[in-house]
Amino acid sequence: MSRKAAEDRRNAHDFDPTAPETFTSAHELYKEMRSKCPLAHSNEWGGFWMLSRYEDVVRVLKDYHTYTTSVQNVVPKVAFTGRRPPLHFDPPEHGVYRRVINKFFTKDKMARIEPKVHRDVIELMEPMVRRGQAEIAADYAHKIPAYVFAEFFNLPREQSLTIKEISTTYVRAIMTFEDQERVKQLSYRLYDIARSVIAERQKAPLDPENDLTSALLVTTHEGQPLPYDMIVGCVRAMLVAGMIAPAVLIPSIFVHLAMHKDIQAMLRSDLSQIPAAVEEYLRLLTPYRGMSRTAKHDVVIHGQLIKKDEPIALNYASANRDETVFPDGDKFILNRPNIDKHIVFGEGPHKCPGAPLVRIMLRLTLEEALKRTSDISLNGEITMTRWAEWGVLSAPIKFTAAA
Repeated sequence: MSRKAAEDRRNAHDFDPTAPETFTSAHELYKEMRSKCPLAHSNEWGGFWMLSRYEDVVRVLKDYHTYTTSVQNVVPKVAFTGRRPPLHFDPPEHGVYRRVINKFFTKDKMARIEPKVHRDVIELMEPMVRRGQAEIAADYAHKIPAYVFAEFFNLPREQSLTIKEISTTYVRAIMTFEDQERVKQLSYRLYDIARSVIAERQKAPLDPENDLTSALLVTTHEGQPLPYDMIVGCVRAMLVAGMIAPAVLIPSIFVHLAMHKDIQAMLRSDLSQIPAAVEEYLRLLTPYRGMSRTAKHDVVIHGQLIKKDEPIALNYASANRDETVFPDGDKFILNRPNIDKHIVFGEGPHKCPGAPLVRIMLRLTLEEALKRTSDISLNGEITMTRWAEWGVLSAPIKFTAAA
């Protein structure tokens, strides 16, 4: 990965995002890249750039005047089936939708939903611990986001599980990216579900103070209702976005706990440390590395010309282990003094609005798992996701119930 002359970099193939990975291999590579090749190029998927240092990633995320999400917001490009606000819009247009969405993640609303999330966590956790084993992804991590978002969207659980099943298949299809038509068809199915949710709310409206879809339907901008197609895109984005990351992050947390008995013991001895542990796990096990931007005009980064509309992947997972910001970035260190600097939820105008709900889900998951067990261990081989997520795809876990 030696630095080449700028004029030669466009044909460089510094890394292969499709290569098989272990639990540690990707981060070993990213550590080297941060040091020697902070702006990397891959020839996969038509070619793209990748930034791996914290400072570079944050700068691009915040500078929406120069870098946009409207052309391509993920590497590889998967948004073939329509624009989905607010992610595919830049300020000020994106603010119309974000102002509606943000109202549903206030402290009061999160306090009201937490008991429901707690009930869902116990419903799934209890039988796994009683059995003494589980495939943590299939038995828990793929289900709990669907349960929680059924509560959040006021959906029947069966419908939310269908959304989760389709979205999981959709993400796995993206990971292989061998059949773009398959990706499109799955995306169309998610749009159909979004339209059915909207149709139900049009037929039987709910209180727009307590239902996001109903709120979007009654929102006006400059005296006009929001365009129907944009409401469909927004609901479709919200239905899927919150289900993907927890499904990868939760198995990664359980694998890390199984590998570090000392962390298990420390947290069991004082459950009040779990919120801090959640923040450190969000940093350490960040599941995103393929979020991207494109430049609105030609720019130069690290001496290299990046042409207008060329995709730049922003590797959050690497940035959150950057040693210049987080010393000993590959280690779990509780109560880091600058833990609030992690960017697992992004930064700038597109920072994830659902962060409070994800934190509740993770905190309750860890609390219930640790207080119900005396030991969590691996019970077989793990498999890893492929780009654009980073993390554990499947992991057999053994639970020893607490006495």
